[in-house]
Amino acid sequence: MRQITIYDIANEAKVSVATVSRVLNGTAPVKVSTRAKIEALIQKYQFQPNAMARSLLSKETGIIGVILPDLTNPFFPEVFAGAELEAQESGHTFLLCNTMGLYTKESEYLNIMQEKRVDGIIFLGGRINLKDCEPHLVQEVVDHANKIPIVLVNGNLRNTELTRVVTDEYAGTVFAVRHLIELGHTQIGFIGGESHTTTTSIKLRAFRKTLRDEGLPVKEDWILTDSFSMESGRQLMQKLLELSEKPTAVCCVNDFTAIGAIKTAGEYGLKVPDDISIVGFDDIPLAHHVIPELTTVSQQASELGQTAVKVLRQMMNKGKVKKLTSLEPQLIIRQSTAPIKSPL
Repeated sequence: MRQITIYDIANEAKVSVATVSRVLNGTAPVKVSTRAKIEALIQKYQFQPNAMARSLLSKETGIIGVILPDLTNPFFPEVFAGAELEAQESGHTFLLCNTMGLYTKESEYLNIMQEKRVDGIIFLGGRINLKDCEPHLVQEVVDHANKIPIVLVNGNLRNTELTRVVTDEYAGTVFAVRHLIELGHTQIGFIGGESHTTTTSIKLRAFRKTLRDEGLPVKEDWILTDSFSMESGRQLMQKLLELSEKPTAVCCVNDFTAIGAIKTAGEYGLKVPDDISIVGFDDIPLAHHVIPELTTVSQQASELGQTAVKVLRQMMNKGKVKKLTSLEPQLIIRQSTAPIKSPL
């Protein structure tokens, strides 16, 4: 049996395609008798317009593009889950693109999204987290944003007016450091992250300033960067523990490095938190399944995704939005931190 189209409905009802579209989308009034005739035919044929037809009629595809750098990092799927929850209310679906941290992949997906005529784009990670992003990579995003609404999540491209939704990572780091200080720790280290990324530089700036504001020393030997992985956490913690003078507490750039640090501490015969306190960042699901359960800073990942979609939807509807929407992080105190007992 041939598939019924909107043109068939319009022909049988002896109305224009635009009138059928108005009934389907509720975009404008239609005479009661005409509406009843069209609705009866829709029911008779169990008619549902496909995505392409809806696109032609409404100039919208109902699709939001999402660019993220690493699906294996639980933080990004959590953000996406929040976005998906919010998008259900408006009936949007997603085109999800995992770039594996490659800027060439980001460029490829931006072009694909333009070809697919997505209604808007949510951009996480990659180039938007670089301290010094190359001008042509910046301009590429700006050019796409001039055609399609784009929201940057937890990132920025300097000297642009792109719309951003972020969690205040600076404030979150301050929460973590002050928590350790309140527990009596005065010798605090920091490990993890890539020095060329904004997420690392923001946290390090907050880390150093908070220690100085509290009159505590900033020991550069105790500040070690490398990457965001568990293996990085293991290796950097090993370097800290092989120093002659060691910190009594460590802030980690994220939960992955914190979990790696906990494992290394155990291998060195240290108990967390009795011998050394460790704080993570992100509050990924694994944070409360490790032993000891990880004290960390929640970025409110689900709320971050929901807020990004809300802002993007306003932009798609031509509404006015703030250029920067900032969410407050939350310190989650679990078992990996405790009052200081004695220096190592």
